[in-house]
Amino acid sequence: MSAEVPAGRVERLKAWERPVTDARFVDSDRAELLGRLGVSTVGDLVRHWPFRYLDLTSTLPLVKLRQDIETTIVGTVRHVRRKHPRPRLSIVEVAVSDGTGTILGVWFNQPWMANRFMEGERVALAGKVELDYGMFRMNTPFVEKLDDESQEHRVGRIIPVHSSTEGLTVNWLRRLVAAAIDDYADVPDFLPVNLRIRHDLMSLRAAIRAMHFPQSMDETRLARVRLAYDELFCLQLGLAMRRHALTNERRGHAHRTTGERLSRLGNTLPFKLTHDQQTAIAEILGDLASARVMNRLLLGDVGTGKTIVAAHALAAVADSSTQAAMMAPTEVLAVQYAEKVGPLLDAVGITWGLLTGSTGTKRRNELRAAIASGELEVVFGTHALIEEGIDFPRLTLAIVDEQHRFGVSQRLALRKKGEAVDMLVMTATPIPRSLALTRFGDLDTSYLRARPHGDGTPRITTRLVDRAHRADSYETIRNAVKDGQQAYVVCPLIEESDSVSARSAMSEAQRLATEVFSDLRVGVLTGKMRPGNRLETMRAFKAGELDVLVSTTVIEVGVDVPNATVMLIEDAERFGLAQLHQLRGRVGRGIKPGEVLLFADPKSAEGRARMEAIVHSDDGFALAEQDLRLRGPGQLLGIAQHGLPHLQVASLVDDAELLQTARHDAFELVDTDPALLHDTHVPLRREVERRLAGVVEWMESG
Repeated sequence: MSAEVPAGRVERLKAWERPVTDARFVDSDRAELLGRLGVSTVGDLVRHWPFRYLDLTSTLPLVKLRQDIETTIVGTVRHVRRKHPRPRLSIVEVAVSDGTGTILGVWFNQPWMANRFMEGERVALAGKVELDYGMFRMNTPFVEKLDDESQEHRVGRIIPVHSSTEGLTVNWLRRLVAAAIDDYADVPDFLPVNLRIRHDLMSLRAAIRAMHFPQSMDETRLARVRLAYDELFCLQLGLAMRRHALTNERRGHAHRTTGERLSRLGNTLPFKLTHDQQTAIAEILGDLASARVMNRLLLGDVGTGKTIVAAHALAAVADSSTQAAMMAPTEVLAVQYAEKVGPLLDAVGITWGLLTGSTGTKRRNELRAAIASGELEVVFGTHALIEEGIDFPRLTLAIVDEQHRFGVSQRLALRKKGEAVDMLVMTATPIPRSLALTRFGDLDTSYLRARPHGDGTPRITTRLVDRAHRADSYETIRNAVKDGQQAYVVCPLIEESDSVSARSAMSEAQRLATEVFSDLRVGVLTGKMRPGNRLETMRAFKAGELDVLVSTTVIEVGVDVPNATVMLIEDAERFGLAQLHQLRGRVGRGIKPGEVLLFADPKSAEGRARMEAIVHSDDGFALAEQDLRLRGPGQLLGIAQHGLPHLQVASLVDDAELLQTARHDAFELVDTDPALLHDTHVPLRREVERRLAGVVEWMESG
């Protein structure tokens, strides 16, 4: 077996790494313009895919136009008109006819568009057809001019439309891409032949050409499948290689999972575990008992009981005479874990401590000494756990809650506090399966779907409330308080903003306290408050010293006040589905069910769809799937900030089945060649390294 590649193939592999100025027709000025599009190398130019196509093979005669269809039409410019119906509003109308009918192309406040057209020239317009006063029109359509012999050959073909920038026309960009393909597309195909045959995939060269300059839309679809598969396959290969390395990393200590304190913990619980909890505990204990490092994600819906599952892992570590650390993203949550899990640990004789940013100097020094001596078996905390001077002599388990709220360096720093530390990542943010396979694809996953209350009836009622009924909603809160319960009012902003029309927590708290609930005890909680003040406010609310808590989304994750039964959410259309689902999970956590009132005025169809979904479903995983479809992956978990590679072609929404195929192929290949060292896999390894070069830290963080 060899890892060498013939010299000629190496040169062709490296050709795409050359600066874009090496491409034909690209001088320094054009290179600067291309840089605005993220194109800096020859490879970037070759992979600057079209974002749409003009299909001139099936243009629609104007006589057959229908309202609300997306189509391409070809015709002759009959007239160009400029209108100024009122100050600061200009309209350009271009009438295009094909002999069977006429349509108007319309542009608002783009007066220069009038200069792009001449009467008698042939053009293609692409866009959505609308009917206005009996006349078909397209608002701001894409335009392709077909006005001379050099461009006439485009009729009867598929015309690619690449994103461009000021100073670089679409036609010039198309010419640059075509030249780059002619000169540089003949690179070795990195995809193994057996996979191309298995899935009947195009060659790389054919897919590149078909993606840019297809002969038919069917050819475009085939090219897209090949290129989307490449993106997903390379990503899953990186995950498979990391998982293989972690799975085969051995350590000298396997945890004891039949110890006395773990057994006592299970026997002393005042409630029965759900089937999901029992399964998750068994999976985690199985990992801890093995001689391999655990890398597991505990993925639970709101209120499904992650905390008690984590407590079993902590007990197993204590029974093994080693240490565990549990890191939460906020001080409020870290304190809550200590208050909730601490008594369970006390009951079975496990020593624990709490370390946060607001821990006093004296107590911090005491904790530092107790951790260093091994006296403390479990430590709860925030990022304070990873500070210099916090030394664990026997750390073998790190639990990170809501890990997407931490930076990569913070997660790595906690793991580096010990040798070959087992990692359990927890989140109560339901994640769509396709996103989980991408974001956490190197982790084993345990799911918690069933809620402990168990009878299947929703614990929370969610209603969309018209703003005209605001007084009725306030009365709902007042009645709950009369019954001895408490309420949240959630606002999207901390303070008022000139640029955003939405309620802020600070001003709303003042208004409610003075105008609406002057006879009730109203508090406010935001992320900008000092940690000590936040903790005191939460303590007062938990203790029943406050009736109404006005808050931002700082309460979104994990806050547990069983006596809170009503939540009013202002400007609910400003939140995503996952966030709304998390927020409403803060009520109905005690004996009485919860009620959530949404004040919303969604202007878009997507916003209205989100409101309908949250009202009619309490399944966090189903809502997460819908959120992915409605808003895309970039809005879930803040992917762009967490190192995941940008998918240019593949879609986690539309390509879920292709993702499963690519994942199966990747893990199958890594089983036989873990480091891709076989000579037939070297081009593939180079491609994986290139694509994942910017996400190494994300992969290292687990």
